[in-house]
Amino acid sequence: MPYNFSKPSGSKLVGAAFEVRAREFLQRQRLRLVAHNVSCRSGEIDLVMRDRDGVLVFVEVRARSQRCYGGAAASIGWRKKQRIVRAAQHYLATRSDGSRDQPACRFDVIAFDSGRLVWLRDAFRADEV
Repeated sequence: MPYNFSKPSGSKLVGAAFEVRAREFLQRQRLRLVAHNVSCRSGEIDLVMRDRDGVLVFVEVRARSQRCYGGAAASIGWRKKQRIVRAAQHYLATRSDGSRDQPACRFDVIAFDSGRLVWLRDAFRADEV
């Protein structure tokens, strides 16, 4: 069944379903959920996970019903990356334990193209945007 991504209410529901699939997949990879749908004025983070090695992982979940225009991962442009990085910085600043040391972090993407899941570990870096 093709998904209609053009309806705002429909796309929110479809997006939430893909986020659940992404979270379940990452949990099977032994990452632990820390938070989801973290939003601030400058952006939003779909999932915040903790990897087995202690790295804090900020995950962007993208879905496309077709691979047109490069697919789901290609839809994350420079501006979107900037918004994710700013939201991650806000998240870290507001959840600081008082120490000056920030945890090691990375930015992953879970892309669904025509329903197929692709995990892009370390998809981009904060200093690239």
